[in-house]
Amino acid sequence: MAAGNIRDIKRRIKSVTSTEHITNAMKLVSAGKLRKAKAIFEKTNENSHYITHTISEIFNNSKDIPEEYLEGTREIKKTCYIVVTSSRGLCGGFNSSILKEAQSMIDMSGSESVILAIGMKAKEYFEKRGYEIFSHYLAPPENISFLEAREMALPLLDLYTKGEIDEIQLVYTSFISSMEQQVRTARLLPFDVEHDPEVIRNAKTVEYEPSVEAVFNYLVPKYVEMMLYAAVVESATCEHAARRMAMENATDSAREMLDVLSLTYNRARQSAITDEIIEIVAGSEAQN
Repeated sequence: MAAGNIRDIKRRIKSVTSTEHITNAMKLVSAGKLRKAKAIFEKTNENSHYITHTISEIFNNSKDIPEEYLEGTREIKKTCYIVVTSSRGLCGGFNSSILKEAQSMIDMSGSESVILAIGMKAKEYFEKRGYEIFSHYLAPPENISFLEAREMALPLLDLYTKGEIDEIQLVYTSFISSMEQQVRTARLLPFDVEHDPEVIRNAKTVEYEPSVEAVFNYLVPKYVEMMLYAAVVESATCEHAARRMAMENATDSAREMLDVLSLTYNRARQSAITDEIIEIVAGSEAQN
């Protein structure tokens, strides 16, 4: 019985050691990918901020903004949700938090829903529940290029312009730090204009050629493309951070389990040796 128990413990130690090696290697890989993704995210964040600031200036300096881009000019009958998840698991609650938030928004909206799924997990989740999948991108989010983001955004803008969808919502994960990520939502269209008195007071007089409308019609697609690309890049950064943390926690748990198993193994081995000694002594005494 004792020998069988020792063998079971040894097999368990071998299994946990193998798992610990795998999770530790995955942690190191994710840490390397996180550094690269974070550098790309920081550069992209600067560009997206510049574009959004430019649009904000136009909002606060002109009254000739195309009405189709403004909130309140149409009834929200159909909403497109751009949901950014990962295509792989082993990243803790990263995907479940995004999907839970997106589902909550859909349940509260009261309008028809169509999904642009970025990441296998989003496609599988909404497809399983019978939602209309307008389009999907299943490769790892860190591999997406700006041109691919543009190709995904342009059909949405076309549907919005034609009135086939009335709202575009973006659900993704925001990078706060390597230890913390937070689900964030953003409405890309229509715009909710809040004129900022401070911006108006400090604004310079600018003339737009050929017209404010033409400039705005050019900027809106760029804005949606950049926001989508920035969200994908940021989500990829968050995915690597979440996976690194999940693998680190798994590695720590495996090492703690190994400590307990080693202690149990040593005690079982010591008990088996003690039993053998007792048997030898008892046999020797019986002969005498």
